[in-house]
Amino acid sequence: MSARSIAGIIIPDSTIATNATALLREHGTEFLYNHSLRVFLFASLNGQRNKAKYDPELLYVSAIFHDLGLTPHYSSPDKRFEVDGANAARDFLKSYGLPDGSLQLVWDAIALHTTIGIAEYKEPEVALMISGVGLDVLGEGYEHLSAENREEITSVFPRTDFKKKIIPTFFDGFKHKTDTTAGNIKADVCAFMIPGFQRWNFCDEIMQSPWGE
Repeated sequence: MSARSIAGIIIPDSTIATNATALLREHGTEFLYNHSLRVFLFASLNGQRNKAKYDPELLYVSAIFHDLGLTPHYSSPDKRFEVDGANAARDFLKSYGLPDGSLQLVWDAIALHTTIGIAEYKEPEVALMISGVGLDVLGEGYEHLSAENREEITSVFPRTDFKKKIIPTFFDGFKHKTDTTAGNIKADVCAFMIPGFQRWNFCDEIMQSPWGE
């Protein structure tokens, strides 16, 4: 991908960024590709608006990999899809000799991108990542997005019935391991998609623990 500016944001075109994009193109879908690029752009705009100091390349790689754990190539049989994506990104970046701090930052940004109430208080890359996801998926901060930027971004990376498609897309990524949604917001996806889905209940687990008293 050649360097270009969309909504005033430069899309990284380093070797790392280009090769990460190629993996998303190979193992993801056009739907996930467009979503991931919008997430990067929205996160970057939030960073620009908040005058945050962050590494654009690390944020970009985080956005590219954040949903790759939903794809068959990267999906494990027993881990949360966020962890699968985070592990894949860490393994990918290791080959480029990045320092451990950068690897951990990207891992956290991906692993925590659905962990509302925590990720937004961490490092800028982690906080911006969840803000970009929140804007694209839930419309959080929509009022801060200018109509001009919104139209430019969605014209290049269209939403294509995003509201109708994103929930089934999530579900397809972890329907073989619904236990991994215990205690997190993706249990809502299972409840939406599976009639009579029984959620893991923290209080039940306490009462059914092996302690005798």
